[in-house]
This record gives sequence, C-alpha cells and structure tokens, in this order.
Amino acid sequence: MPVLVVKDGPGPGTQVPAQLQRIPIPLLSPTSDCTGKTVKGRVVHKGPLVSMGEDNYVLKTVIQEEDSQQNMSPEHSSINIILFGALAKDYSESVSQGDMLLVTGFTVGNSPTAQKDKLHACNLQLAGDDAWMYVWPSTVSPRASVPRKRTSPASTEVTKAVKVVKYTYVPLSDLKPGVVVNVYAVVTFFKQPFRTKGTDYCSTLKITDQSNKKVGCTIFCDKLEEHPKIFKMGDVIRLHRVKTQLFNGAISLLTSHGFSVVTFDGMVGSPVVPRTSSGSFKFGEEDCQVVEALRTWAANQSLVPAEPCVPLSAVQPKTYFDLTCQLLATAPVDSSCTLLKVWDGSKCPHPLLDVFVEPNTLEGSPTLSKDMANLTANVLVYDNHVEVARQFKPGSYLRIYNLHAVPGASRLPSNDSGQSDQTGHLGFHLHGGTSYGRGLRVLPEDSPDILDLKRILETFSESDINDSSMFEVWSTPPESFGTAPDEIATERTCDHTVEQVSLAEVKSRGPPQVFHVQAQLKSYQPQRLYQSLKLFCHKCKTIRDVPDDVTVGGLFSEAQKDIGPCNNGYWTLVLPLPRELPSESPSRTLTLLMSSQLMGKGKAKELIFLKGATLEETCRIASAYSNIVPVTSPQGTMTPLDLSAPFLFRGTKRYYGCKQCSQLKVGESLGEGVEVWDEKSVADALGVQLLQYGLLMKLELQDGTGSLEALLWRDAESFFHVSAEDAAADQEAQDRVQETMDRLCPPGSSTAERPWMDLCLSAYTVEENGQRRACYQICHTDTRGTNPHTHPYAAPSDT
Repeated sequence: MPVLVVKDGPGPGTQVPAQLQRIPIPLLSPTSDCTGKTVKGRVVHKGPLVSMGEDNYVLKTVIQEEDSQQNMSPEHSSINIILFGALAKDYSESVSQGDMLLVTGFTVGNSPTAQKDKLHACNLQLAGDDAWMYVWPSTVSPRASVPRKRTSPASTEVTKAVKVVKYTYVPLSDLKPGVVVNVYAVVTFFKQPFRTKGTDYCSTLKITDQSNKKVGCTIFCDKLEEHPKIFKMGDVIRLHRVKTQLFNGAISLLTSHGFSVVTFDGMVGSPVVPRTSSGSFKFGEEDCQVVEALRTWAANQSLVPAEPCVPLSAVQPKTYFDLTCQLLATAPVDSSCTLLKVWDGSKCPHPLLDVFVEPNTLEGSPTLSKDMANLTANVLVYDNHVEVARQFKPGSYLRIYNLHAVPGASRLPSNDSGQSDQTGHLGFHLHGGTSYGRGLRVLPEDSPDILDLKRILETFSESDINDSSMFEVWSTPPESFGTAPDEIATERTCDHTVEQVSLAEVKSRGPPQVFHVQAQLKSYQPQRLYQSLKLFCHKCKTIRDVPDDVTVGGLFSEAQKDIGPCNNGYWTLVLPLPRELPSESPSRTLTLLMSSQLMGKGKAKELIFLKGATLEETCRIASAYSNIVPVTSPQGTMTPLDLSAPFLFRGTKRYYGCKQCSQLKVGESLGEGVEVWDEKSVADALGVQLLQYGLLMKLELQDGTGSLEALLWRDAESFFHVSAEDAAADQEAQDRVQETMDRLCPPGSSTAERPWMDLCLSAYTVEENGQRRACYQICHTDTRGTNPHTHPYAAPSDT
C-alpha cells in the first residue's frame, strides 16, 4: 500500500526510512534532484477523488510547511500535490485535512495554477510504485519521526498522541437564549455576504437539523473570506462559538468572540471535504459521521433541491433561476452596472440579447468561435453586486443566484446606429438587493458542483476554444439589437400652439409659461429607479417615500406584542401557530376577524382583518383573499396598524394611508351600501385618506445652449407607459422604466449618441425660505419612436 499511516503508541510500527533527506518546500524547483528526498507539510486542502476511467484516479491536495507557516507567505510555504492511480485512491481513503504528510518518490513540475491560487510556482506529482506517502493523523505528533538529515532509526519513533479538544454540539431544539454553543446543521436558506454600514460584512442563514427546529443565524465578519462558503441550499454547516439570543420571540444565532465556521457539500455520496478559510481547525472521523448523517437525513426530508441550478437550455422567459457557469469576459457599464459574458455549454432555446461593448473595456480573452456565439449569455449585474462581480477573473466558475430572464432586455451603449430590433430576445439581469438569496460567487476549481460543467465544456475542441474570430463578435455591433438610440425619442401630446425655443431662452423668459423644447438627457436622479416611487396625498399635498420591507416588518413585529382580545363584536377565529419557540417563551396566535354584517350577506371573505401575523404571513394570506387589513387591539379595540405600514393588502399590491389626514374608524356597521370592495371603498370604510403611488424623477436636460433641471412627476406614468402602482408591485414594470431611461441616457454614452426629445415644459414658481425661484416640470410628453433629425442647437460631440 503506497500510503502508510504512522500508528500512535510504542512498539514496532511504520517508520520513515532514515536514509531519506528532507527538502524544504521553498527550495523546490523543476531542476531539483528528488532522489532519496522527502517533502513534509500539514494537509491544508484535500480535493475530491476524480475517476478518469477504470482504476484510473486523480486527486489534488495542498500541504503547508509548518516550520515556515508563521514567517513565510503561501507562495513559498504551500504547494500543490497531484496524485495519480491507486495512490490517489489510497490517499482519499486514508488521509484527512489537518494530517501531517511526508512524501517521497515525486517529480517536480511547473504549477499551471500558481498565478491563480498564489501557491508555490511548482507542484509535486506522484504516481507508480516509487511514490510513497507517510501520514500522521492529526491526533499524532510527527515531530520526532521526520528526520531533517541522516539520523539513527531511534530518532524516528512516534510520540504519544497530543491532547485533542473535545467539542460538544447542541441540537437546535435544545438551544436556550444567552449562551455560547457549537452546532451542526443543514442550510435551508442563505444570503451572500453584503457590506454593512460599518466595516463588517454580514450574511444571514436559516438552518435546521434532525430535531426539525428552524433557526436563523446572522454572521458578522470584517473579512469577506471568513464568511461560510455556502454554495447551495442543503449544504452542511458547522458553527463554533455562536451566541444564542431571543429576537422577536424566536431563538437565533449570532457570531461571538472566537467564532469559526466550516461547511461541506450537502449531496449524499460526495467527498466530505471541509470548506473554510481558517488555517487551523479540527476535523476527524466523528465529524465525518455527523456530516454524513445530516446529508442522509436532509435528503430524506427533501431539504436538498433536486435541481439546484437551471442550465441555459432550460431557461424560460420571465423566470428567476440559479445558474452555474464559466465566466468568459467582463466589462464595466457604469458605476452601478457590470456586464458578465458567461456560458455553461448548453444552448438556450430562445434568441439571446447581444450586448455591444467597446473592445478596450473588455477583460478576458475571446474563447468561442462564431458558430458557438449563441452559447454566450450576457448577464447585467446591478448595484450592490457590482463590487463583487468586478473582482472576478475570466475563466472562473460562478454560481449566480436569483438571476432574472428578461425578454426584450435593456440595451447598452453602442456607437452604431444601424442596430435592428431585438424584441423578444432574452437578457439576464441580476437585480440589486439580497432578496430571495440574490447574489453571486466564485466556485472553487475542485467543487463537486462544477465537475459535470467541466466535462461538458471540455467536449468542445481546442480549435473552438482558441478561435480569435470571437473577438469580432464581441467588438463589432450585433446584427440584431433593437432600434438605434437616436431613433428613440419622445413626442408632445399637448394642444399648445407655441413655437419651439432653446433651453437658454426658457431660462431667460421665466415662469409662469409653457414651452416646447428639443433637448437631450444629460443625467437623471435617482439612479436606483425604485427610489423614484413615492406616496402622495391629494388632500394635504405631502409626498413620502415607500418604506422598505425591513421597516414594515419591524412595525408588524411590534404589533405582535399586543396579545389582548378584540371586543368589536366581530366574528373571530383564533389559530394557534406551531410552537417553534423555547418553552419559556409565550406561544403566538393568528387571529382572523370578519364583519358579521358581511357574513350575513355572504361576503365575509371579501374583507378580512388579520391580527398577530408577520409581514411574510400577511403577504402569503393576501395572495389567496381579496382584501386583508392588518390590525391590532390596544385596550381591546380593534384598529389598523400604524399608518407607516400598509393598511391594506390586495394580492401583491399594498396600500398606504396619510397619517395627517386619516381619521381611523372600525365599526360593526362597516361599509353599508358597498357593492364592490376595492382599495377606495376599504379606505373610506376605515376612515383612511388613501395615498396614491407616483413616480418622481429629476432630469437634467441639455441642448447646446445650456442645461436645465426639470421634474418628471405629474405625467410620469404616461411618459413611461407604466402605472406607478404596478411598478411598486411588479418587477417587469420596474424593468420597463429602467429600459426607457437606458434608451434616453445609455450608460457610458457620449452626447452625440443620445437621442433628442420633443418636450413640453411647464415653468412655475415656488417659494422657499422667503425666496422665490423658477422650477420646471415635464408634462404632456410620451416616449415614442420618432424619425432621427438634426437639431438646430446641437452641441459638438464630446467623443
């Protein structure tokens, strides 16, 4: 057997031959004389065993020289070892990460991954009968057993086992608040780390174990690489030194001093390989058994998705999916968007959107021939994901979570005006935020999740992979791309009979007047268009922002503290919720209240009052009923929640009320004479002044004579052909707004590339701090396709 395990304890056993001499890892080079030499180090990484055919195996491992660990970089002290044949299989069965290893009978070669993994420039290759490996399990000290020079056999005796710390792991169902614990669990949900307002990164998880208890976990680390390496739901996680706390009535876990984490692939039958950035951690046979048990249990509970990722060949328009792929090239679009060109070896059944980028902005070598260009997918990465995406290197394997397949996706800047329509072509957007686990990350080269992908990509011939003609495909305008930017314009819908003037003349004349102008869009605010959604009160004329889910969820959590009954005479149904809380915490109930008056008319389900629910539960119930009103009952009297939260849920839509103008009332004589219950009739019945959704943007216009800032507010919905109410609840409506702005102001474009717009401007005066100033608003204007024309006030090109 080519792998020899050095046994613990006295007496005869495996010993390292005394005539072997050790070479320090930093001194290794391709010209080194390896005859009778050894290399020694601690196993810091153990890759999976890969079968290349019958009795033909390959395995990669990394060892680090302990003597150099404290004062030398990994480039000198750590080295890749490639094992072949029976040696690879024996190593896979006999050696664990953390063991001490001594190898002999190796050859030294140049490492092709040195620049990427930042390890030694060489690697060691072991194969055949001359290659031997001596291993000391992590519970055995090898110091007296590995000679540095020629020594007597007595010096190779193995010392006693060092003392190993014994960790105790607590089932999730036994967690009590306020203690520090160690746990093993299966990941049922996760979000990629995101930067907090401070210096830390934060990631959130939901985990469970054989006790069927579900627990949330929040992890704060100042370094991104210290967060758990979770690639998919169903992965197994080991958490050391996490603190339990009671939050919103439920136990959750939080990082504490000395926190460490190790993760494992959750697929039954895959190698048990720890994933961690820690240089020192304990992992033995007992841990391996725990991981295997959790894998088997999770598989039987259907916690592991059968198809965690969707290939491009199975993608359907308007869906969200996870994609495992290889990165071919990247290009920055603007400060809030990056383009990733990826492939997974499969062909999407739908035509894919072509995206043009300037050749000098593209990072990555051309990798596909023209015949295979339709295998390349263009992924647009937005907002908080841009910082992560721009660190990726072409050739990396990625997993992208919650990717959106968008038909007729937004265009990117092009200096070609002959691009034709790409309506119906499929683009891929990774939207901002972390909802639904949205994010992306690099998968390690030895990840079991990319073995199938690698095999698929390797089926393409070298001639395809090295075809430089693909550079033309990326650096010349696509044949089919949608109408050119200078064909995208607006048209006035008003009946005003006024002559067209320049922006400079508009500013000189002053308000109150209506002007017709032709101008280009220089810039706009807000850049994150979801921030343009506002709530407007027609009575007091106030405008406020739409609150985010975190704020609204907090209001619902605060309302759950009210556990008193409602005494309004309503028909009441109290539903005790499944107990997932610690025994010392109070149980929670969900209360449904219905009007007796509506019940008598057979319309009880048309208006339901809901008490004690979370935001998530309310949304789930609203998907099945017409009108859901969340309520609380201070002093036993039913009343809607604080009007900072929605007072009404109708399907996916939420409706808000004005705090200043509403006069809340909830009585048994609810809605007398109401035939149809909609948001207006519910608001009237509750005494709520209904707030209207609106879109508010500030556009900076230019025409060569000057620039001018104008608001888009009153006619914003007709301008975008989108209802603000729909945009608040529908991602596709938001995408249409984004597409319009990308057409009018293509990211990264020059002045000459932007379209001209026919606009109607209303000039008016506002008074602030005792001073009057002129303001402008775009009105009676729609986005339409118009014929290109030359503008009389055109500015010189800024290219």
